[in-house]
Amino acid sequence: MRYQTVTGSILLALTLTAPTMAGAQQQQFVTIGTGGVTGVYYPAGGAICRLVNQDRDEHGIRCSAESTGGSVFNLNAIRQGELDMGVVQSDWQYHSYHGTSQFEDQGAHEELRAVFSLHPEPLTLVVRPDSGIEGIEDLRGKRVNVGNPGSGQRATVDLMLDELGWSHDDFALASELPSREQAQALCDDRIDAFFFTVGHPSGSIQEPIATCDAELVSVEHEVIDELVADTPYYFHATIPAGMYPGQDEDVNTWGVGATFVSSTNTEADVVYEVVSAVFENFETFKGLHPAFDALNKEQMVEDGLSAPLHEGAKRYYEEAGLL
Repeated sequence: MRYQTVTGSILLALTLTAPTMAGAQQQQFVTIGTGGVTGVYYPAGGAICRLVNQDRDEHGIRCSAESTGGSVFNLNAIRQGELDMGVVQSDWQYHSYHGTSQFEDQGAHEELRAVFSLHPEPLTLVVRPDSGIEGIEDLRGKRVNVGNPGSGQRATVDLMLDELGWSHDDFALASELPSREQAQALCDDRIDAFFFTVGHPSGSIQEPIATCDAELVSVEHEVIDELVADTPYYFHATIPAGMYPGQDEDVNTWGVGATFVSSTNTEADVVYEVVSAVFENFETFKGLHPAFDALNKEQMVEDGLSAPLHEGAKRYYEEAGLL
């Protein structure tokens, strides 16, 4: 089995810097689609833009990160030319490029391009302490937040349910709250559990643990073992004991990786500068969020990338000796 361990420390706040205008050089604006403000996608996009914008006077690129509905939304917006780049789950990068799963009706997005991978994202199950939920089989008849439509979280949960032979009807309630609302709903006793694909440590997980003694539950099943064995963009994952207060044991689950993508519609020089900003300031980038602690350049160039590398990214990696 393939295992990937998530490491990190207490969630840090990330503030975007506002660089000065780039003199007489014409500005080129690029927009990165991220996810909910409580997840890791939003600070990931913000971290990338912060590093790009600090050298705006030299390259003329102004970067902004937008909170969005998540992976599927970002991929659709990139396809439609509404976003230049986006943070997406590795599985939905694959499906978008190949025109499978939720993208079957749209067909393959052959212009989609990978840029680099980011942090692992275990599918995390958070439950109320009085819910009686000790494994996924206990979710039947419970009130479960499956995530908002358009999010990678929702798409991954629905895929898992399909593999299990379940549907939303197996739950007493299948709510569609966005990630920013699910912790409060759990503590208000409006739901019994929620799923979240997220890098750890995460403030959105720490919040309900601190507020209403929420607990993490392992997500294990033989069907999931088969899915991981048969699919290159899924992996087993462990959230180590001690990651959160009161978490005395390892939590075993499965998940995806966060990846950064663009399309052939974004100029190679622009993507080159974005990649350069991250990789030339790599230690600074890793320090901008605990979920980035375990990143290394070599893995970022290969892991979870199922679309071809963007020309601009490939050029940088060849010059840096990473390809």
